[in-house]
Amino acid sequence: MAKRKRKSAANHNRWHRPVLRGLVSPKRSVPPHIKLPPYALTGQPPPSTAPPERTPEEIAAMRHTGALAAEVLLEVSEKVAPGVTTDALDCFVHETIIGRNAYPSPLNYRGFPKSVCTSVNEVICHGIPDSRPLEDGDIINIDVTAYRDGVHGDTSAMFLVGEVEADSQMLVRETLVSLQKAIEVVRPGCQVFEIGRAIQQHAKKHKLGVVREFIGHGVGAEFHGALQIPHYYDARNSRMLSEHTTFTIEPMLTLGSPFLQMWDDDWTAVTLNGQRSAQFEHTLLVTSEGVEILTQTASGECAHDSTAEAVGASVFGPVSQRAVA
Repeated sequence: MAKRKRKSAANHNRWHRPVLRGLVSPKRSVPPHIKLPPYALTGQPPPSTAPPERTPEEIAAMRHTGALAAEVLLEVSEKVAPGVTTDALDCFVHETIIGRNAYPSPLNYRGFPKSVCTSVNEVICHGIPDSRPLEDGDIINIDVTAYRDGVHGDTSAMFLVGEVEADSQMLVRETLVSLQKAIEVVRPGCQVFEIGRAIQQHAKKHKLGVVREFIGHGVGAEFHGALQIPHYYDARNSRMLSEHTTFTIEPMLTLGSPFLQMWDDDWTAVTLNGQRSAQFEHTLLVTSEGVEILTQTASGECAHDSTAEAVGASVFGPVSQRAVA
């Protein structure tokens, strides 16, 4: 028994050692036939002026682009394994997106150097892909956004790398459930604070922290619209959502305190105490009956489902129920 306890402690330390940054490869190029978003060349998006509600034409485009993002996230999830670098994941996402005549939205957005965000273990969000290989026991968020037909589709999911210990699996599971509970409250007339309340209540139940510094946002022709969706409860966030509004919900929960610090790359946010963080994200449309998930494939699949199965989480159920009333 004593020998087994020492082995368990060693494994715990291995699973929780800090993420060390690797080397970042040069920015990848985009073929000239790909339609670029306004910031692609300068790195600076124009001021947000678009209303949060979408036109019928924009909604149709967002369904197609959201499906593309969901497909790419599913495909890159199959590449996640010990020994694979996050730079290799970025290369795959980049080539897959441009291969479908779309632009990888993160590339050069405010100077971001890569085509996807890869956030490992204690990295909360905006991790820059680099030469660090994934290790057995890691958890990773992959955040895919694609731009096509003049609109963005934005989605992310957590994935387990090899054998992952129970606390991290619980974190991943309950973060996904918190997103689902938030989606379930969305409807015409929903006040923004209801979304944050649903997430915060679930996080508190499982003694998880809720990151406040990064929030959901309007999305459409603009990568980040002016509409803000905090993941915590604040009654002052009383704005009502109207039909045809599109936005993301992307809760970031932590095993310990949600306080964070930034690396000197000005992008990578990590937990201050080194404990792990998890995030899931969907792009959503407010409909007359409730809400539609836009970042799923034409057949209703998304990467969230495979992770849910891996960690024992329940999901929305049949495809026909994904438009939650």
